[in-house]
Amino acid sequence: MKQTTINTSKKSFVAACIMLVLGSTASLNAAIVQDQVSQNETYIQFKGKVVDATSNKELVFATISIENSNISTVSNTEGEFSLKVPSSLKNGTVSVSFLGYKTKGISLADLKESYNTIALETSVLQLSEVNIIVPKNAEELVRETFKKKGQNYFEDPTLMTAFYRETIRKRRKNVSLSEAVVNIHKAGYSSNQRDDVELYKARKSTDYDKLDTLALKLQGGPFNALFVDIMKYPEYVFTPETLSFYNYSFDRSARINDQLIYVINFSQKENQTDQLYEGQLFIDAEKKILTSAIFNLNITDKYEASRMFVRKKPAKANVFPTEVAYRVDYREKDNKWYYGYSNVMLEFKINWDDRLFNTVYSMTCEMAVTDWEKNLNDRLKNKEKLRKSIILSDEAIGFSDPDFWGEYNIIEPEKSIESAIKKIQKQLKKDKIGGTVAIADPKP
Repeated sequence: MKQTTINTSKKSFVAACIMLVLGSTASLNAAIVQDQVSQNETYIQFKGKVVDATSNKELVFATISIENSNISTVSNTEGEFSLKVPSSLKNGTVSVSFLGYKTKGISLADLKESYNTIALETSVLQLSEVNIIVPKNAEELVRETFKKKGQNYFEDPTLMTAFYRETIRKRRKNVSLSEAVVNIHKAGYSSNQRDDVELYKARKSTDYDKLDTLALKLQGGPFNALFVDIMKYPEYVFTPETLSFYNYSFDRSARINDQLIYVINFSQKENQTDQLYEGQLFIDAEKKILTSAIFNLNITDKYEASRMFVRKKPAKANVFPTEVAYRVDYREKDNKWYYGYSNVMLEFKINWDDRLFNTVYSMTCEMAVTDWEKNLNDRLKNKEKLRKSIILSDEAIGFSDPDFWGEYNIIEPEKSIESAIKKIQKQLKKDKIGGTVAIADPKP
């Protein structure tokens, strides 16, 4: 019975998939809808970097938000951020937070438009130092957290605006970038109804010369990031049955926004032969709320991992995932929590029979909620809903409508992507078409 539960869960993860397909320019369709953004509002952009105050090391995926508003973004893999603020909020305060660090509040009036460096100080506590009853059983704490989602997370339908990005790298070089602003019609956390996504704007840039005769495409688009919301979709990692397949232990604790956070390590038990997950859960000690989760697929058998993800490939190539990692962060508003950010990274190796060296690719998709409001009446029509099989790079035309993108908070791209952007919509040469590989969804 337990074995069946695991297999069923894994099937649900591969509803969408990553695809490495033959390059083609025939399907570069525009996904640009009528611009609904108010033209009367002006915006101020602030750029900078978030670092550790002691080591000066970049803090990746720190949250940067405007207090008393729903405006927020996150820092990228170099710690850099770009925050666009309506001029009406120019006298507001920006809050910068990161797990294990003290949250810092800064007046926008004290920020420059660029080259800001925000240093955060660590905030680490030992369990013995806090005046609170420490649970004796880490697994029971995790179970209680999932049971309480109905009282701790949004129950009203919510309309979220989110920025989504997917990036493809060949070794360390960026070769493709696709971005979109989407509207997420999110159902309550206790509802069995699935979230719907509406594409608002999209754009892309691909340097096909670096793709090694293959054009890489990610099928599923924003759903790959959205389904990492394990409080809404616990069946992808933790079900009442599969919770017992893991070992749990307490790690360090920390204070985030003056709240004590337990850090729970989890890993699959040795008697479980299926490839499950391992990582850390960050749980509010008082209210039993999951505030963040960082985890990865425990790849113990590369051939089994390949069967999980690979759907089709060239006859003379073998494709093996080498790392599949996930992150999800939640945010709080009016004593209720909601999905705020997620990141998925898949790294895989292609071994060619007729080549001396292999090829290493990585795909990353991430999504950050930049605004939200209650959605009690607005429902999407079927024709407006984004298909879960969408390939965003086929739906986006290269960097149209640049004025629009200036008005949205974005995940600041790494500097190395600039060289790829210069070659927007580069045509594939017919003599470089080499084969097809399809890789299943990197979602948990």
